[in-house]
Amino acid sequence: MMAENYKIILENLSKSFGTKQVLKRINLNIPEQESLVVIGGSGSGKSVLIKTIMGLLEPDGGSLVKIDGQDVTHIPIIKRGELLNQFGMLFQGGALFDSLKIWENVSFTLLQGKNISRKEARRIAEEKLALVGLNQATLDLYPNELSGGMQKRAALARAIANNPSIIFFDEPTSGLDPITSQVIIELIANLSKELKATTITITHDMKCVKTIADKVAMIYKGEIIWQGEGKNIESSGNEYVDQFISGRTTGPITNNA
Repeated sequence: MMAENYKIILENLSKSFGTKQVLKRINLNIPEQESLVVIGGSGSGKSVLIKTIMGLLEPDGGSLVKIDGQDVTHIPIIKRGELLNQFGMLFQGGALFDSLKIWENVSFTLLQGKNISRKEARRIAEEKLALVGLNQATLDLYPNELSGGMQKRAALARAIANNPSIIFFDEPTSGLDPITSQVIIELIANLSKELKATTITITHDMKCVKTIADKVAMIYKGEIIWQGEGKNIESSGNEYVDQFISGRTTGPITNNA
């Protein structure tokens, strides 16, 4: 596959906080409309990876981030808004605003960044909520009036409100029961295909990996130690990956902790 078919290209992506290096020379090429799932233990650098791609964190010198072939590594702040308009983000805890109604939460970015009326924003919110299985009755409710699973659905509706070409999912099944988790996983898989979006998901949930991953990359101590087809993860031949996906308490991850 030629480079121009890649939606996101990362070359030697590194990020340090003081003397602590969190990401170490990450290299990833993510084709358009591909679903990449990033796995790894807590503190391995997964969340920092997403924030650095989005430009919320400044990468170290020598790093390269390209989106649609454009170098956005050090894009000026005045142009950052244009870039962010391409992104959708499902935060780990949902991160809904308690003081806003559900429809206002879903359309928050539209109301802040686009010249549209509240009537149109509400219409879009209703449309996106329907896509995630929430009906009109939820529009004027507040987050605390919804169950955890419904809140996650509303947060997913917000992530797709502007029809993003790139969507980031941060531990999308965190805090959910097994059945609700599977519902959210299937929603993510279906919506990503419907929107023809390129997606990056960070997760510990192997059901999530098996359902939505075209490719998988594992981060260990800030480095990509394995990447390959999602269907091949159980035969990766990598002892770190094997321990992680099996959940064994003995192996190189715990031995080198």
